[in-house]
Amino acid sequence: MLADSDVQSVADLRGRKIALGSVGSTSKHLAPMQVLKDHGLDPLSEVEVVHTSIKLGWEALKRGDVAAMATTDDKFLKLREQEEELEPGAFRVIARSRDLPNDVLLVQPDVDAAVVANLRQAFLDHSAELVAAILQGEDNQKYRGMKFLANVQDSDYDYVRAMYATIGHSKLAQFVDE
Repeated sequence: MLADSDVQSVADLRGRKIALGSVGSTSKHLAPMQVLKDHGLDPLSEVEVVHTSIKLGWEALKRGDVAAMATTDDKFLKLREQEEELEPGAFRVIARSRDLPNDVLLVQPDVDAAVVANLRQAFLDHSAELVAAILQGEDNQKYRGMKFLANVQDSDYDYVRAMYATIGHSKLAQFVDE
């Protein structure tokens, strides 16, 4: 948000318009909606959500068309760095989500256990090389510093499940669209 805005906290967004990213995006839609809820707002009724691209959301924020914008930390820092009209101090962060759980690779239940074990071991043994391959291209730089993990637990994703419930999709039975 703009630093000179009268919005000082998440609660100050009540009744205001906010820009979020693509519907269904974990980091640009679901997590921001959960942050609103975690701070005591009902994101389905107490704010007006506008889904837009990051660049359009940034420009809408600067024009005052929205009171706040949600994006990932890396995108925010890049936008602020590339900003030509306003100084970096013209922007303020009023909330951050907790770290999101790692992305997972799923295997069908009927895949042979030895194949799964071999794949798991390959990811662990060659994590650095696989990450280097993933980091090709500008948009994938968000994965810099990542590592493949083998000890992921189902409960690690309870916060993501809460995000879906927050937007009214607690059964996880259909694609999120508005």
